[in-house]
Amino acid sequence: MLLLQQIHHIAIICSNYAVSKKFYTETLGLTIVQETYRAERESYKLDLKVGDQYQIELFSFPSPPARPGWPEACGLRHLAFSVDDLDTSIAHLQQKGVATEPVRVDELTGKRFTFFQDPDGLPLELYEAE
Repeated sequence: MLLLQQIHHIAIICSNYAVSKKFYTETLGLTIVQETYRAERESYKLDLKVGDQYQIELFSFPSPPARPGWPEACGLRHLAFSVDDLDTSIAHLQQKGVATEPVRVDELTGKRFTFFQDPDGLPLELYEAE
């Protein structure tokens, strides 16, 4: 029997490494754990720490294909981040020039959330924990 313990990492492929690195580190405030350039693949791999629970691996590859659709294409729909204060988090994103959708309320939990996009259009969610 397979016993999953936790999510080890989430991998994201970006089209412009410098732009995405700045977005995930400076705009979202994720911490760099390690940055590696793999010459044989012409690819960067940036390990980013999200709080102290998960790690995002940001990859660059030459000419990656575009995302198939927004956001109901088969596959990963979006990545959600838990925040303590949704309004403060939205204000921070907007100060950095990141547009957010109107706040919605999860009909099952009563929690507030919103969506925004990374530089490649990957849908990201902020979900209020409290």
